[in-house]
Amino acid sequence: MKQCQICGKGSSLGGKRIKLRGHYNPQPLTRKHPNLQKTALPTGERILACAQCIKTLAKKKRS
Repeated sequence: MKQCQICGKGSSLGGKRIKLRGHYNPQPLTRKHPNLQKTALPTGERILACAQCIKTLAKKKRS
């Protein structure tokens, strides 16, 4: 399973229940994936990180 190498965020299952004429219809579950991208750390190491961690790294680098 692919996951962020900084925070460990991975895929998750989610679904919704649709109510029709007083009864809930079973709906298939969908897998939601994080926005993983290849990026380089300040040390030069290339990793797979989620977009949220990449934004946080940019903030730390700027200040």
